[in-house]
Amino acid sequence: MGRHAATAAGRRSLHLTPQLLIAAAVAAVVLVAGGITWWAVGSGAGDCERTDVVRVAVAPELASVAERVLADADGLRPEDCARAEVVAQEPVQTVGDLAALQPQDLPQLWVPDSSLWPARVGDAPLETVGSVASSPVVLATSRTAVDALGWAGSPPGWGQALSSRQGLAVPDLATSAEALAALSAVRTSLGGGPEADNAVVQAVLAAERGPSVSPADALAAGSANAPDAPLVPVSEEEVYATNQGAEESNLVAVYPREGSPSLDYPLVRVGSASGADAATVNAAVRALTSDAARAAVLDAGFRDADGAAPTDAGDTTGIQQAAPPAVPLDPAQVQSLLAQLAELAAPSRILTVFDVSTSMEAPAGNGTRATLARDAAKSTLSLVPGNFALGLWVFADRLQGDQDWTELVPTRTLDTQVDGTAQRDLLDEQLDTLPDRLTPGGTGLYDTTLAAVRTARADYDPTAVNSVLVVTDGTNEDEDGIDLPALLGTLRGEADPERPVKVIGVALGPDADLQVLQQVADVTGGEAYSAVDPADLQTVLFDALRQRG
Repeated sequence: MGRHAATAAGRRSLHLTPQLLIAAAVAAVVLVAGGITWWAVGSGAGDCERTDVVRVAVAPELASVAERVLADADGLRPEDCARAEVVAQEPVQTVGDLAALQPQDLPQLWVPDSSLWPARVGDAPLETVGSVASSPVVLATSRTAVDALGWAGSPPGWGQALSSRQGLAVPDLATSAEALAALSAVRTSLGGGPEADNAVVQAVLAAERGPSVSPADALAAGSANAPDAPLVPVSEEEVYATNQGAEESNLVAVYPREGSPSLDYPLVRVGSASGADAATVNAAVRALTSDAARAAVLDAGFRDADGAAPTDAGDTTGIQQAAPPAVPLDPAQVQSLLAQLAELAAPSRILTVFDVSTSMEAPAGNGTRATLARDAAKSTLSLVPGNFALGLWVFADRLQGDQDWTELVPTRTLDTQVDGTAQRDLLDEQLDTLPDRLTPGGTGLYDTTLAAVRTARADYDPTAVNSVLVVTDGTNEDEDGIDLPALLGTLRGEADPERPVKVIGVALGPDADLQVLQQVADVTGGEAYSAVDPADLQTVLFDALRQRG
């Protein structure tokens, strides 16, 4: 969780922010300066002509174990004229070092918490030669919360847990393999595809929109047995370590029923092992994969590479004895997910345009197309971060004089205060009025779309993803307005690569002209969606948000 809980010495955790999500996309080339402590393990004998040194970079929570294991390892004793130097280093920093430093400045062995990190290094010469430990990724919360939710005897699925009323504190995705593993588990457990991606988006946005609780504070609330302690994706070892310093083991690990991905603590050889220090490096490899190392990691609250439980696993430590079923992680898929989440972090500037022609009165579900559109839009609005900017138009045919559209709320960031009322609340109030605004007549789709794109371009924010979202259940019926070839030609001719505005079209119901929306989207670099069943509109809106970049 960013290594890991504030209750353990030398550990830290960070709350998810859009800036940190963006940092995740470039973390492989960022160096984190300072804060490194090297431990010299052993020392050369006085009569050694030279002392060979193996440098070992280890995830902070495992560093003291590595230090003990290497302290008296065969081939690394004073009489061997060799020693190990152990550095407790965040994996993201080692990734940066491998991209920027000279070989002589790099560790010869690296033990990150997850194989996800070596997959992000690129062309650096790395070879995984074993695994030092493992620890399943779990959801930590209070014992009281688990009992109240009924999860003690019937654990939830990943998707169910992360969408529960309990709340969620997501660690920093730039530095937390646990957070990425948990979100990947949600995607895997739901079978992949758009539905799974939308579940991940909703989990991240819900955490961002929810109460501002850091993972460290959430773990503290769990340790205090607070009934509202948020769920935190962490390693099983972190739950164990947190409870070691507590009078009671109130923090418990929830193991979702599909199983858990694991931190696998790979032992990675950096560079060639053919140099003069090859024997010393090989001695460290043997030591870190030995029976003594296995016993040390089990005593420290980790599982071994095969999943055997920590020495005193059980209810008093907040973790279970049996290893959960393994949920495999595909590093390539995780990288793709990380890129999507990094893109999601970029602020959006969206002018939303809703059809209010009388066809929106058509029955749908338990209401009408208009009421379902209202409810889906309000639900989506509740999750969107405050740095997003949204505006609201409605359109039909000659809605305002000869004009087909009316602006209800100008485009502003959702946190903006207007006469004491937040932009988010203004939008929410106006969305409530959609069913009452239905207007007899046709649909002025083409004129409205062109006007919205021009308005969005005039209001362009170069720091955001700028787009127009058009939701309609019909076709263009304004015979006096622009026709389709003229619309497409004008959009193409007025396109400005320095100020791109994408059109995202949502065809609501079976009568909507999806083909036209797709042509408009193609011209503007956007996307078109079909919600034949209006009840699917919620999913479509989330998917449109995920694809907006």
